[in-house]
Amino acid sequence: MTPGTHGRAGTIDVLVVDDDFMVARVHRTFVERVQSFRVVGVAHTGRQAIEAVGELHPDLVLLDLYLPDLFGLDVIPRLRTAGHDCDVMVISAAQEADTVRGAVRRGVVDYLLKPFGFEDLRPRLERYAAQRGRLLTTVVRGQADVDRVLAGAIVAAPALTLPKGMSVETAELVERALRATDGTLSATECAALTGVSRVSARRYLEYFHNTGSAEVTLRYGAAGRPERRYGRRL
Repeated sequence: MTPGTHGRAGTIDVLVVDDDFMVARVHRTFVERVQSFRVVGVAHTGRQAIEAVGELHPDLVLLDLYLPDLFGLDVIPRLRTAGHDCDVMVISAAQEADTVRGAVRRGVVDYLLKPFGFEDLRPRLERYAAQRGRLLTTVVRGQADVDRVLAGAIVAAPALTLPKGMSVETAELVERALRATDGTLSATECAALTGVSRVSARRYLEYFHNTGSAEVTLRYGAAGRPERRYGRRL
């Protein structure tokens, strides 16, 4: 475990967790190239990660899943039990639906598949910084403000409200699935990741498309109608 120094005002402190020393070094370099971010520590096991969070109090943890002692997703509830409220961004080669679903359920802020380059990580960090800044500066005066905080980037302005019959909680769950998926996903895949019905997943995905938060591509099969696939608009 490589310790860092105490955080500075206006800086987002990051803990990099990866069992591969060389990969961790590369990820550290990537993070420190993004304005306002700095790496305060590097851990190579799950237990080291938990100890480092307790010592360094990072704002964000870049968490690999294939660690030698603990599965990465099992680190998150241990952090919460210990009282740590740092955000977690998964960086992993794991692309099984159950794993992505588990990450979404545990509230990760993003999910980035390995291998990735600096240009893949940078917009995700910048988006995280923008959302975090909005949360830190939000003044809650009523329900609209609460809804905006819960929805994050979904409800970006006080005047924007969800259509009748749509809930902020489900919208946030679907939006997390969009952010956690590298590439695109269908309504069926979104339903499997979030636990909502395919019809509901399609409705929320179409809402994000209509409001400009998601983009749609068509995948043509051997026969039948093309499949609509949704991706997060950066």
